[in-house]
Amino acid sequence: MPSKKIREIVEPGATYHIYNRGNNYQNVFFGENDYLLFLEKIKMYLLSYCSIFAFALLPNHYHLLLRVNENLKQSEFNRQFLKLILSYTNKINFREKRNGNLFLPHFRRIRIVNEEYLKRLVYYINYNPEKHEITDDFKTYKFSSYRIFMSEKPSNLAREEVFSWFDGWNGFIEYHNYLHDSESIKKLTFEDE
Repeated sequence: MPSKKIREIVEPGATYHIYNRGNNYQNVFFGENDYLLFLEKIKMYLLSYCSIFAFALLPNHYHLLLRVNENLKQSEFNRQFLKLILSYTNKINFREKRNGNLFLPHFRRIRIVNEEYLKRLVYYINYNPEKHEITDDFKTYKFSSYRIFMSEKPSNLAREEVFSWFDGWNGFIEYHNYLHDSESIKKLTFEDE
């Protein structure tokens, strides 16, 4: 029987941790331009359908934290998400002279209903590049949301809402520093290894 993380229906108005990895743990991003292309595809296919709170793109997987718009019909978000993945996969397959699925067939999703879990998840997603030893310091990683949170430049992230979960910008920074400096990160397990 398929995992609940695959079968969970994505419902309008709900918040989800969505993630997936490459088939056989293979890379899905091969260079800087691929990360930028994926972000561009997110903008093109998802931004009108959801609010994005956090993300991390790593060589062989991605994480997104988002809330699906309330006014959507059932399955409308799933169709858009499929368009995003197919569009990105087609570009990569053409360039790399490959065919078939780039990602596992079904994206994983966990519905978030607990505010404390939501805050930990923001940290977990931002910390993920360091967790997987892609970088020595998640705060400087180019393809996750943390640097965008620290920037004053306009962004498509729902920054103000995220900051409100942490009682403001300072609370956001303190939370990230506290969890990073403590052993509590070892207790966070949000994905299948």
